[in-house]
Amino acid sequence: MIRILLVLIMLAATAGAVVAYGDPARISAAGGMVTHMLRKASAGPARSVQIPRSENGEFTLHARINGVKVPMMIDTGATSVVLTYETAKAAGLPLELLEYDVDIETAGGHARAARLTLDRLAIGRLVERSVPALVVPRGQMKTNLLGMSFLNRLESWEVRADRLMLHGYP
Repeated sequence: MIRILLVLIMLAATAGAVVAYGDPARISAAGGMVTHMLRKASAGPARSVQIPRSENGEFTLHARINGVKVPMMIDTGATSVVLTYETAKAAGLPLELLEYDVDIETAGGHARAARLTLDRLAIGRLVERSVPALVVPRGQMKTNLLGMSFLNRLESWEVRADRLMLHGYP
């Protein structure tokens, strides 16, 4: 919707320049100036986050799930975001409605998990909505995993010099 509005404003400004100036060179310059202003306005702030590698070699961070700050570890081997029972409870997720009917393999072995959808998962300026996730029963895991159900939504992610860089779409 905003992009359509910006295009309409650009067209109106260019039409105004034609009427006001009547000179093709001035019209072209005005159109270029309007285009530059619109690109700058629509670009918005960069949606990127850098995460340093911890001393144990992992990339850990604090995310916000439905506004609640939770510790997480990046796990590119995890198909999904996986939350501990305790984290899901703290985030106010509907635990009483969950069915633990998904078989998963964790570093600790075989476990069962329940599917749910996170309304909002934010890491700094990167905010995703309706993120598929799993919750494991109490005591099954100690760490929340930020897996591919979140990472696949990003424009890109990469590791450079002990920093994980997450880049969201503009």
